[in-house]
Amino acid sequence: MADNRSQRIKPADSELKEKLVSLNRVAKVTKGGRTFSFSALVVVGDNNGTVGHGLGKARDVSESIAKAVDDAKKNLVKFPLYKGTIPHEQKGKYGAGKVLLKPASEGTGVIAGGAMRAVLEIGGVQNVLAKSQGSSNPHNVIKATIDALNKMRSPYQVAEQRGIELDKVFEG
Repeated sequence: MADNRSQRIKPADSELKEKLVSLNRVAKVTKGGRTFSFSALVVVGDNNGTVGHGLGKARDVSESIAKAVDDAKKNLVKFPLYKGTIPHEQKGKYGAGKVLLKPASEGTGVIAGGAMRAVLEIGGVQNVLAKSQGSSNPHNVIKATIDALNKMRSPYQVAEQRGIELDKVFEG
């Protein structure tokens, strides 16, 4: 059976927005002392169901952010949005980072923690209930959130996979 999960895509760079999630100063101990550099974690998205994450390291803050944005543009994924929220409840996992995403009614807003909030907002989700379970490491939380979004199926995909009409999907 074919895998109908979202595929990596390449939208125009001009419509992508970026958000810095974390910036760390890291040190490498050498014979001459410590050498400091910066590690930036960034998410990019188009506010319409496309999101990606990237990591950049450099001696300069702005250079590390630029590298992270370039990396994020190479890791874009598309996920379905349904009336400003996600189509169904979904769990995601990456390493020790586990997340739970639930659709929410209009006017709820994005109820999520730090790194998850950045991914969901930049992806265009306006109403969602989200819970981070497990690791609070921003790298793992972002990757787990993107894993959960990647597993999302639109009502059209569900109807097609089950071989039924769209109206029957919502009967329960």
